[in-house]
Amino acid sequence: MEGRDVAAAIAWQADHAANNGAPCTARVVRAQLALLGGETETGRRVANWPGIPLEDALPLRLAGGFHHLVLTGADTRVSAVYRGDVTDQVEVDALIVDLTRRYDGALLPWLDGPPQTNEAGRSASIMAALLWLSPRLGPRFELNELGASAGVNTMMERYRYDLGGTAVGPQGSPMQIRPEWRGPAPVLAPVEITSIQGCDRAPVNLADPAQALRLKSYVWAEVTERMARIDAAIRLAIEHAPDLVQMDAGDWVDQRLAAPLEAGTTRVFYHSIVWQYLPPETRARITRAITSAGEAGQRLAWIMLETNRETFRHELTVRHWPGGGEPVRLGEAHAHGAWVAWHGAT
Repeated sequence: MEGRDVAAAIAWQADHAANNGAPCTARVVRAQLALLGGETETGRRVANWPGIPLEDALPLRLAGGFHHLVLTGADTRVSAVYRGDVTDQVEVDALIVDLTRRYDGALLPWLDGPPQTNEAGRSASIMAALLWLSPRLGPRFELNELGASAGVNTMMERYRYDLGGTAVGPQGSPMQIRPEWRGPAPVLAPVEITSIQGCDRAPVNLADPAQALRLKSYVWAEVTERMARIDAAIRLAIEHAPDLVQMDAGDWVDQRLAAPLEAGTTRVFYHSIVWQYLPPETRARITRAITSAGEAGQRLAWIMLETNRETFRHELTVRHWPGGGEPVRLGEAHAHGAWVAWHGAT
């Protein structure tokens, strides 16, 4: 699925959504096939996509636009699909074609950038990795998130986690994260987050209702627990905004590596479902910078929850210095944090 076949990418994305608890969103995604031979600007742009459709998350870009029509009240007809009241694919196709004709100009800009699926559930894997790192590097961590979007996971020090029975984080948090845990629970260890910050090329301000609504548009409508998590994140961001900067990821990594680091603290870079959206030269630059700094003696860890482009499984991998910097795969996770399969490598 690394090719440029747009129709195959749409079909794959629809199957993927259906197999991950979102059959209603899957029907909306699959209906994009009906746009490929049409006369709308949106359909033509999708059909003639110049990049790799799945790597660019093309079908999910437009899916966000259709959900946005419902959330804003501009046109709520597709809400019947999200509720499961309309399931016939031919009927869904006709509705999506009509919506695209009516709102062609409003939908077209949704293709300009990748979906910002800023999902708090993914931070369960990051916290599990910190628990694993604590006895190896010590309990104190300075956290730095790449591709932080709205900073939902740049607030993870405020979340409460139940990781297979291992509980960590403030008990009274409005963000309670309890993924289905597969495998042994991670060993409880002290985790002290001394600071946490993130970067993004186009950070989203959750205190701005319009920006927050756009972010919610990328959430699969029928997965109500995800909608509840984004609402909790919005409340927390309004109380105290996450520390975000607008910057190129490569530039930011260089800046953070040059900053002073408290004695006994490990500098952690982390990201989730971000790597595929960075240009190859930026990925290479970040890899060289972190690896070189670790080999030069900086106390570092690199936590990645990213898609294996061969298997399309979302793998949790950690590198750390001291420790040689070799990648250790700790597990796999659902793309939106519904479950974590923990290997707990020793």
